[in-house]
Amino acid sequence: MIPCRGRVEVGPLRLERGGELPQVELAFETWGRWDPQRKNAVLICHALTGDAHVAAHDPQDRPGWWEAAVGPGKPIDTRRWFVLCSNVLGGCYGSTGPASPVTSGDPSSRWGGRFPTITVRDMVHAQRRLLDALGIDRLALVVGGSLGGMQALEWAVTYPDRVEAAAVLAAPPAASPHAIAWNEVQRQAIFTDPAWQGGDYPPDRPPRRGLALARMLAMTTYRGRDEWEARFGRDEVPPGTDPVAARAGDYATAPRPGVPAEFFRFQIESYLHYQGEKLVRRFDAATYVTLTRAMDLHDVGRGRGGLKGAAERVRARVYVLSISSDLLYPVEEQRRLVRALRRAGKDVTWHVWRAPWGHDSFLVDGAGVARRVMEWLDEPGAAAAGPREGAAVAVGEGRP
Repeated sequence: MIPCRGRVEVGPLRLERGGELPQVELAFETWGRWDPQRKNAVLICHALTGDAHVAAHDPQDRPGWWEAAVGPGKPIDTRRWFVLCSNVLGGCYGSTGPASPVTSGDPSSRWGGRFPTITVRDMVHAQRRLLDALGIDRLALVVGGSLGGMQALEWAVTYPDRVEAAAVLAAPPAASPHAIAWNEVQRQAIFTDPAWQGGDYPPDRPPRRGLALARMLAMTTYRGRDEWEARFGRDEVPPGTDPVAARAGDYATAPRPGVPAEFFRFQIESYLHYQGEKLVRRFDAATYVTLTRAMDLHDVGRGRGGLKGAAERVRARVYVLSISSDLLYPVEEQRRLVRALRRAGKDVTWHVWRAPWGHDSFLVDGAGVARRVMEWLDEPGAAAAGPREGAAVAVGEGRP
């Protein structure tokens, strides 16, 4: 019996960029019952600031980040599927990362700024060891969005014999210079915070302002222009009604000298400050640096003869979701992946979703996205070619 929560030591891990982590531990959660005969295991991979808590385990449990998608009677129905999600290597929610102790049992020996450079491929290697430890030798589906989609793609290429189907949501075959540039600006916001101290800050005195500013910058790439126009426009926050603004100096850009924070602020500004403040309360700055760098290094064709060589390794059926309003990983980037898979003769279905919420649409309408993925999973061979070049197919209307 596989527990619904746990941590597994997967041993030392030699890293793609050089060096080795002497001991790696991964935190995980599961839902449903694994049936080795039915091969019903679904691996869900989380995005940048996510964790292993995809959904609540009971009515008293807190909701998960894909709550509407996973559970009894939901699109990924845990009465049928055994669902597993692990906190990624480099994370800060129980898995080995910069916030972890270098020496087991000694919390004062944090990795901090000494944590080595890792890649998405390293994350997948660590996940494979986790599955080995749990006795799971094959996945019916691996699915994820953004950083999670990078992992899903790496799984299909790195371990083709262990994956029957992969759903790559809002993720490219390789990080573009544009995406790398945005991540670098975010990291510099953290580095310029005096509290950063090269990543070796005390846990109770992290670079709060730098991390909040990094998150504010990131949000400008995560959401859609049309959504913000409809949601905020040029509306201002009534003076004295913005609790975030009053604390802005502690988290992000300080108010102008002599001018109260609530004197003048657009609603979109208040929203960004709120997002920055919220992340600071739950996430580690050095982890943010580590994982954004791993996203920058993502290139599924590295060392494999490019994208063409990577595509030829795939044996799984592949579902690719593009989001029409995605500013971070635009449709053209997934188009390159789909073309490479088709030219290699692979079974690939591609959908372009006309969603207004930008890159985060797969989180905003998790149920709609998961429903389409599971419908595709149940229809092997049906319309495998997907839309013709240049066509766009709406996956669903979703919900605001």
